[in-house]
Amino acid sequence: MLADAAEGVFPPPDGSVTVVPQPAPRDAGVVAFTAHCVVFADADPEVVRGLLPPGDLSAPLGPPFLTALCGVLDRTVDTVDLLTAAPALPGPPPAALGLSLRETTDRDHPRIARALRHRDEVRAWTVPGGTVLTGRGVAGRWEVAVEVDPVARGAGLGRRLALAARHLVPEGATAWAQIAPGNAASGRAFNAAGFVPMGAEALLLTRDD
Repeated sequence: MLADAAEGVFPPPDGSVTVVPQPAPRDAGVVAFTAHCVVFADADPEVVRGLLPPGDLSAPLGPPFLTALCGVLDRTVDTVDLLTAAPALPGPPPAALGLSLRETTDRDHPRIARALRHRDEVRAWTVPGGTVLTGRGVAGRWEVAVEVDPVARGAGLGRRLALAARHLVPEGATAWAQIAPGNAASGRAFNAAGFVPMGAEALLLTRDD
């Protein structure tokens, strides 16, 4: 379904909820497309639907449902994020971006440490004032994230790092980025780098996370 959405083919906007098994033991959650939600969880679909009030399109990402679903799965809910995507761009990041990317193996950076808990095949690059990383997340999709140091903000570095991320995922892939709704600066940066909204997503974390 994610692959279809990346190609512009979305679930029918009929107000329904689709329940599918988790793509991996780590990954459970809810993705909301326009008037159609997908719950990916190893739970009885009828039990999941029984937790939802009928006719409420916003309920699958609402606190009552997410809390109840976490009770069923013995998990905790992460933030509800805007889910965006953009096609990969060919070749390495161009010199015109003005980025001297250096790949790092430092796993103590907070952004990298968080990525390692939720993604596989994580790679990270740094520039003065920022970090960009890639990794395989939900259902094996390529996910990207950027971090800009406070002193480097407001000069377009986030946009350039987000654009570089499209060159750092494999050619032919789709780059997915989750953005906290309140992080308007990140939303503008990713939008300027060609990422478009796909929907919203809440991941349900194991208690060890």
